[in-house]
Amino acid sequence: MPSAAESTPHAVELSGVSLSYGGRRDRVHALGPVDAKIDPGEFVVIVGPSGCGKSTLLRLVAGFAPPTEGTVSVGGVPVAGPGPDRGVVFQQPRLFPWLSVRRNIEFGLRTTGVPKARRRARSDELLGMVGLADAASRRPYELSGGMQQRAAIARALAPDPEILLMDEPFAALDALTRERLQEEIRRIWQATGKTVLFVTHSVDEAVFLGTRILVLSRRPGRIVLDRSSELPRSDDPHTHSSYLALREEVAAAVRDAAA
Repeated sequence: MPSAAESTPHAVELSGVSLSYGGRRDRVHALGPVDAKIDPGEFVVIVGPSGCGKSTLLRLVAGFAPPTEGTVSVGGVPVAGPGPDRGVVFQQPRLFPWLSVRRNIEFGLRTTGVPKARRRARSDELLGMVGLADAASRRPYELSGGMQQRAAIARALAPDPEILLMDEPFAALDALTRERLQEEIRRIWQATGKTVLFVTHSVDEAVFLGTRILVLSRRPGRIVLDRSSELPRSDDPHTHSSYLALREEVAAAVRDAAA
């Protein structure tokens, strides 16, 4: 009889996943094969050289495109398209400029028929969580880049997805804002227990955030390092004695992957 751990489906499972595109003469093998099993509550960071398929892998999990080969499963169910069990945060916030911050957060709830009172309660909760309670009635163009990205994170969390997919969400921000939002997303992850898949080019960001780090090779992207992190999450991991060693291990893997 299987144990409880064995019977619990993985949050995400990639089995022989590959993606190719183009015609017969200009066929490009962009990704794979990739095999990985991600457990509920993990914060998995995907890092690697440009063009290695990091964002492509995230899009496959999101259901924006099917793999050419293999299977992507979420909660034990093969992915057939986007769904409310997966929230996505892009590099650009992609907020509706004509809606207030609150209405942006509530947009998905409204389109799925969630009653007004519940929408209001949920947006209040999320506005407080991302530190935008005082900006609920403002339009996106009235906000800084960091505040816009906070609003985008809140919008992605509004349907209470099991998995949060983040595609280089802080890449366009200045260094100080980026550091602040790294702290914020780590706090939100700890508070919610969500499974997070986070794509980045930054080794420092990967080591700071990830409980597990996947390094992809040059195209076609394959996993060349799958490293769990034991750095503490209750305080600043930069101060931990093993931080520099882990950073160098991941950086070396990225350098080798790019060579």
